[in-house]
Amino acid sequence: MTPAGRAVRGSRRPRPPQLALYLASALIAAGLLLPEIFLIVQASDLGWPELHRVLFRPLSAELLRNTVMLGVLVTAATAVIGTAAAWCVERTNLPLRRAWAFLLVLPVAIPDFVVGYAWHSLWPTFIGLRAAWVVMSLDLYPLVFLPVAAALRRTDPALEETSRALGVGAWRTFARVVLPQIRAALLGGCLLVMLALFAEFGVFEILDFRTFTTEIFTELQVDRSAAAGLSLILVVLGILVLASEAAARGRGRASRAGQQAARPPVRLPLGRWLTPALLAMTALVGLALALPVGTIVYWLTASAHTTLPQSTTLLSATFTSLRYSVEAAAVATVAATPVALLASHRKGVLASVLERSTYLIQSVPGVVVALSLVFFSVRYVFSLYQTSTLLVLAYSLLFFPLALICVRSSAMQASPRLTEMGRSLGSGPIGTFLRVTLPLIAPGLMAAFGLVLLSTITELTATLVLIPTGAQTLATQFWAYQTNTAYGAAAPYAAMIVAIAGLPSLLVSAWFSKRVGGQ
Repeated sequence: MTPAGRAVRGSRRPRPPQLALYLASALIAAGLLLPEIFLIVQASDLGWPELHRVLFRPLSAELLRNTVMLGVLVTAATAVIGTAAAWCVERTNLPLRRAWAFLLVLPVAIPDFVVGYAWHSLWPTFIGLRAAWVVMSLDLYPLVFLPVAAALRRTDPALEETSRALGVGAWRTFARVVLPQIRAALLGGCLLVMLALFAEFGVFEILDFRTFTTEIFTELQVDRSAAAGLSLILVVLGILVLASEAAARGRGRASRAGQQAARPPVRLPLGRWLTPALLAMTALVGLALALPVGTIVYWLTASAHTTLPQSTTLLSATFTSLRYSVEAAAVATVAATPVALLASHRKGVLASVLERSTYLIQSVPGVVVALSLVFFSVRYVFSLYQTSTLLVLAYSLLFFPLALICVRSSAMQASPRLTEMGRSLGSGPIGTFLRVTLPLIAPGLMAAFGLVLLSTITELTATLVLIPTGAQTLATQFWAYQTNTAYGAAAPYAAMIVAIAGLPSLLVSAWFSKRVGGQ
């Protein structure tokens, strides 16, 4: 056997670097399962009688009904709004399509609780299910618009043109030809919407609509056992949604008629629907973007008088938020690297299980993650309790999947043969990683760092639970003033949050609209 053959044969055996990847990924996956372990421990400590009392009391049924009803309504609304907007931008002769694409993405820069503050400060009586439905639909539709618009750009226009040439109308062509091709993107967007709703706290607290998250946060102050029991229901709901989306996605596949042919489609003339389409786009951008931004500007120019002590300045809160966010982004990015490398270069069952288990944290709201860290720190590492380290760890757990997705996308494009070539030239594992692998995955690492940093800036629930005594972030300062109806005093903190989160949104919007304009 030639030396090359022996090298190939030997590469099938787990080498020390691969074993290190497995070990590191297993440890990280175990850490990400802490919230679920916490809930299981709490349930066993409670005992079945007490757990039964919490799970089957009338309040739990009301919370389940509210959460599921709102989830169905908002998911349906965002699916319709996001898909319709994407269709108009990508498939019709809508005027100023590039500008519309730019504006339709920008609402992702405004945190949910800031949107709720904007609506409630203008109309204090606008509360309950209807208010939560309207506000969350307008705030979350970009999560559907972005993947569906991207999918429409990748679909084969020849299939649609053939359908219309055979006399099939536009609506039936969309239902029979287009919808199956964008199905995966639509389901993925709806999944993100549903999980975001399960984890949301600020909007529902402001709009006086009770869900599991708001009640968990309330129960946390008086009865942690009840809070843990309600958290268990919410986690089960999240897992069911994840499983349902995976099953629905697996029932269909999209295909292209040509071999990666991505020619521009023939855009449909809107005709008599042009004016209604423009009015609908204007109303959507006005309500989702102009209204919250305009409200912040209004309160910035209004009186900022408040009776609350202003012990933390805007500059101090900004610095604290950025410091925590930078630390969390670094931890999450470093932790995601071995899991991403393992998932992209190893195809075994164990590698797949380790990677997929890390996504379960997506079904856990921030308050549950915070509860689990408080539980373990008080019992086992009390020195971490009420420290910034615990808050940074919570951020890292919550947004680890975002980092993993970014790093994995780059790692998938880095051929493992390059690593093997570096090893064959005598470079050790660390040297090969630094010289070969790291430059190849650097774009994913930078994207992961930026995305996690900006996500932590707008995180509220875990921050409220774990913020160290005496420290304040932009989110907690905003929440303190907003809760006491000091809207003018809260406005500078809302504006700073939007400004920090808005920079990458502007970049994404510019890139997206450029792609639209180039077609």
